[in-house]
Amino acid sequence: MLITMFWGGTFLAVQYAVTLSGPLFFVGLRFAAAALAVGIISLRTLRGVTWLEIKAGVAIGLSIAVGYSLQTWGLQFIPSSKSAFITAMYVPLVPLLQWLCLGRMPGMMSWFGVALAFTGLIFLAGPQGATFNLGQGELITLISAVAIAAEIILISAWAGQVDVRRVTIIQLATASLVSFMAMMPAGESIPEFTPGLLVVALGLGLFSAIIQATMNWAQRSVSPTRATVIYTGEPVWAGIFGRIAGERLPALAIFGAALIVLGVLVSELKLKKRATATPQASDSAES
Repeated sequence: MLITMFWGGTFLAVQYAVTLSGPLFFVGLRFAAAALAVGIISLRTLRGVTWLEIKAGVAIGLSIAVGYSLQTWGLQFIPSSKSAFITAMYVPLVPLLQWLCLGRMPGMMSWFGVALAFTGLIFLAGPQGATFNLGQGELITLISAVAIAAEIILISAWAGQVDVRRVTIIQLATASLVSFMAMMPAGESIPEFTPGLLVVALGLGLFSAIIQATMNWAQRSVSPTRATVIYTGEPVWAGIFGRIAGERLPALAIFGAALIVLGVLVSELKLKKRATATPQASDSAES
């Protein structure tokens, strides 16, 4: 839940960064810094890397590269608050992908929590943010939400089978390399290095390292659906940071934030089956 605060604060920073750099170069630089940060403190652990960890890291890294590159690209056309809302469309996508890819049917309370959280996201966006008139930026960001949903599913698929630090380094490095390699086909050039660009890239790189390492560690014991509902705290924090930056948070948005918190709490609940006494047990009790 703590990393959702870091996550929510990245939208405004990324929107500033795309005024200084193309989206692919910035994502590549951001995750290169993140891989370096994790690698410095975990370099010795790479000696025991396995093929399963390489496969997991590359697969997760590809989904990160696609998701964050498209999200960053979309931020050139739409405001950060709207981007946060559309990105959070991964909330209803994760249970569906979990069912289709992993064969794990979420429980009723998980579905109820997801429904509450998604409804809260609609209110959080407000009347203007909740419109479904998809332009270029909206469509690009919506596709990025599918990739982010896939990232959460892939992390859960290998959680508990791999070393967290090794996989985190591999996935961050993969995301960086894929983003840099995509620059040439996309026709994107290397921008001028400015202090602002370097500070934002290094800062977000550090946050990305913390976020990815925490996700890999925590999802060993947290189901994909429950993790997804917890991650919906991200747009709540995005709204708070947006308000600090000058955006107003209307009453409907506050109501939506409350629904998201309620969704997190509901998803943690489990229905208990009422135990029924068997005839033999009843006879024994009477005797």
